[in-house]
Amino acid sequence: MKYIAAIIFLFFYVFSIHAQTQIPTYFHQKKSFTDSLAKIVKQVGLDSTWDAAEDGMEQISFAVIDLNNKTPVLGCVNCTNFVYPASIYKMYVAMEILRQVSNGDYSLSKQYIVKSPNDVDKSKEISYDPRPLLRAGDTVTVNYLLDLMITRSDNAAANCMIDIATRDSINATIHKMGWFGSEVTRKFLSRKLEDPGYDTVKSTETCALHAADFMYKIYSNKLINPWVSMQLKALLGRQLDTTKLSLGLPRNAMYYHKTGWWSIYTNDVGIVDDGHIKYIIAIFTPVTEEKVTARLKELSMQVYHLMRELHR
Repeated sequence: MKYIAAIIFLFFYVFSIHAQTQIPTYFHQKKSFTDSLAKIVKQVGLDSTWDAAEDGMEQISFAVIDLNNKTPVLGCVNCTNFVYPASIYKMYVAMEILRQVSNGDYSLSKQYIVKSPNDVDKSKEISYDPRPLLRAGDTVTVNYLLDLMITRSDNAAANCMIDIATRDSINATIHKMGWFGSEVTRKFLSRKLEDPGYDTVKSTETCALHAADFMYKIYSNKLINPWVSMQLKALLGRQLDTTKLSLGLPRNAMYYHKTGWWSIYTNDVGIVDDGHIKYIIAIFTPVTEEKVTARLKELSMQVYHLMRELHR
C-alpha cells in the first residue's frame, strides 16, 4: 500500500511542477481585447487577491475566446493560474468516458451497479431535479450516470464515472491534449474513503486556459473526435445550474457550460451562442458563491456587451 501511494504521489508531483501554461498557437492574442477584459475584472471587483486558507493567497483565473473571427482570439487575465475547479473537472471525466465509448470499449447502455463509498450525496445539487439520489446497489446505465454527473453535477455519479474510466486513463488523455497540471487526482469524497494511494495526493487543479481550450475543442469538434465533441456539447447544453454566469446572459443566448463550487471556490466555464455572436468564457474564483454571485452576473453581462460591441 505504501509503495503504491508513493508511486501515485510521485506521478502527480512530477506533472504538477511541469504544468502546461503555454498559449496554443491556434489562438491569436490582442492586447486591446485582454485590456478590455482586465478592465471588466477590475470594475466588478475580481482583481483582488484572496486568502484561500491552506492554498495560500489566491487570484482568479479568467479567459475569453472570441469565436467570431476566422482565427479565435484569446483574452487572458491570470488564465494560467491553477485553481481548485470543484465540479468543473467532471467534464474531463466525461471526455474520457465518451472517448472509451467511441473506441468501442463499452456502450452508453452498459449497466453499472453503484457501490459504496461512491454513493456520497445526501442532497441533490439541483433540488427540483426529479431523479433520486444514487444508492449502493442501484443498477443504472453509463449514459444515466454521465447525464447525472454533468447536468445535475451529481457527486456519486462522478465517483462511479471515475471508477469506470480510471484516473490513469483520464489523465493519459488529458496529457495527450497538453493540459499538464489539470490531472484528475481525487474522487468527490473524503480522503479517508479514497482508494489506496489517492488518499494523500494533492487536490485536483485546473486553469482557465485549459478549461477554455477544452470548450474550444468541443466547439470545433476536435475534442477526441466529432462524436465525442457533439455528445458532450449536448450534455453541457442541458446544464441545470443557472446561478452563475448564466444570470448575466440574455434569454436568447444558448449557454453550453459546466459549473462548480465548493467551500470558497465558485467557477463556471462554457460556450455562449446567441445566433449572432459566439464566444467561450472560463472563470475560476477563490470567492464563496454568496459573495461572488452578483459579481459573476455583472462580469457575464459586461463580457456579453463587449462582444456585441466588437461585432456590431
